Amino acid sequence: MSFGQIAAFSIVLGMVALLVWDRIRYDVVALGALLAAIVCGIVPTDKAFSGFSDDIVIIVASALVVSAAVGKSGVVELMLSPFVSRMKTTNSQIAILVSMVTVLSAFMKNIGALAIFMPIAFQISKRTGKPASRLLMPLSFGSLLGGVATLVGTSPNIIVSRMREDIVGEPFRMFDFAPVGAGLAVAGVVFLMFGWRLLPRKRGAGANGDQMFSIEDYTTEARLTSGSPLVGKTVYDLETMAEADITVVGIIRERYRRYVPSGNWTLFADDILVLEGDADALEKIVKDAKLELVGMKQDQKIAVARRGETGMVEAVITQGSQMIGRSAEQLSLRERFGVNLVAVSRRGRQFSQRLRRVRFQQGDLLVLQGGKDAMPETLAALGCLPLAERNLQLGRRRHVFLPISVLAIAMILVALQFVTVTIAFFGAAVILLASRVLTPQEAYEAIDWPILILLGALIPVSDALRTTGGTDLIAGWLSGAAVLLPPVGALGLILLVAMAVTPFLNNAATVLVMAPIGAGLAQRLGLNPDPFLMAVAVGAACDFLTPIGHQCNTLVMGPGGYRFGDYWRLGLPLSLIVVVLGTFLISVTWPM
Repeated sequence: MSFGQIAAFSIVLGMVALLVWDRIRYDVVALGALLAAIVCGIVPTDKAFSGFSDDIVIIVASALVVSAAVGKSGVVELMLSPFVSRMKTTNSQIAILVSMVTVLSAFMKNIGALAIFMPIAFQISKRTGKPASRLLMPLSFGSLLGGVATLVGTSPNIIVSRMREDIVGEPFRMFDFAPVGAGLAVAGVVFLMFGWRLLPRKRGAGANGDQMFSIEDYTTEARLTSGSPLVGKTVYDLETMAEADITVVGIIRERYRRYVPSGNWTLFADDILVLEGDADALEKIVKDAKLELVGMKQDQKIAVARRGETGMVEAVITQGSQMIGRSAEQLSLRERFGVNLVAVSRRGRQFSQRLRRVRFQQGDLLVLQGGKDAMPETLAALGCLPLAERNLQLGRRRHVFLPISVLAIAMILVALQFVTVTIAFFGAAVILLASRVLTPQEAYEAIDWPILILLGALIPVSDALRTTGGTDLIAGWLSGAAVLLPPVGALGLILLVAMAVTPFLNNAATVLVMAPIGAGLAQRLGLNPDPFLMAVAVGAACDFLTPIGHQCNTLVMGPGGYRFGDYWRLGLPLSLIVVVLGTFLISVTWPM
């Protein structure tokens, strides 16, 4: 191997290792990889930042803005309302909800489509008394399948289209993905209608539908007031009063010292109790034991009350929220937003620090207290999705049909090849901003900046892997195994490798690395590169085995009460369907 190839492989392997380690943000890892490639000389300095001006960056950013506008318009809830009365069984609920999220994901960012349907799933769960976990993972998987059907449905398709232009001189068009994507979507929805039974039965909502997070207990802090009947009693007495539904996991005394108490510890006035339990049990013990939730001062309670009736809402932190990586203390939740952090849940994890200093992560479940009238706008500003408070919407309904109309016109213009995808979606985003469907602030918040940074940084690194001959070298190694297989077998191998790599890399990074390898393998075997590029796109978009490979899977993990190992139960058979049916559909649609 040449020095350039050694350097390219070292940088890519180092990047993969850091992404798997998951201690450094993926956008920072990508920037580090770009810097290393510049220092090693495999990325020329005059092309080091060419990725940030690439059409991919503009398309992804514009599509995110358009998706946000469609989500805030309320048109989806309007379209769904005639079907609500028909969703009486789990099969019918999944058939309707998953079909709609799948179709919607083909035309807007899949995580945006999922965020629209999650509150609807909880409304249905509450009304029918069935666990929401039966719906959430199928919804997530449906949103991933829907994204495969069009050019703008998911980032891997956009990236593969651009790389095809580099390789064969022409990009994929808007609906080139539809024959394969639509076939996989239909098969996936049919499977999910019956396959939901593979999920663990005791996840998420309880039998009555009220206990929404029976697996994921919340952690909260409450002060033992002087008038509490538990002053002078023991920890055991408190847990007995709560009928063993609450656990005292810590006591904070002397302002900052935290102790892990045993059952015979005596409780004193002004003790801060760190309690763990579900939302209903916490609310009951606070009332019965005359505890005071830590954080909201009396004057702030009065100020919030003046703004309207106070209430509590359960919400999940979504991708792109300004809360991610920051604590309630850093955000000044009470002062800036008029809400109090009551409790936090993170997949059963216990927190060693004070709640106000816990740094939030995507997928965290929160209980927030504040004025009910202001809560919808507050949650929208924070980037949280309301769950337990069913009548809340993420912001006001604005220009209900304008966003969907602008999106439809943009897609028609692209399909008829009047304008490029870049111009169409950039123009759509500008029109929606000019029409005040979105404010500039909302548009900036809708854009997934870390993904744009990752794309801009890794495009030159991916090109370096190709220009140094690294992709040809890997393609040569793969061709050694592929020559023993028929062409369809080689195609299935690429799809399988892309699907296997995606849980460890961001799907955009997977495509940037795997697309040149797939095209190189096709050329070595004397085959058309198109089906291999399509296989990379499908494999990178369909991660059903883990909660970390795609943001949609991460988003439903906490609210659904899922554990890491729950995903493969439903995801493994679905992955096998995608590999087998996807390989067949690609080979039929794109002659090899």
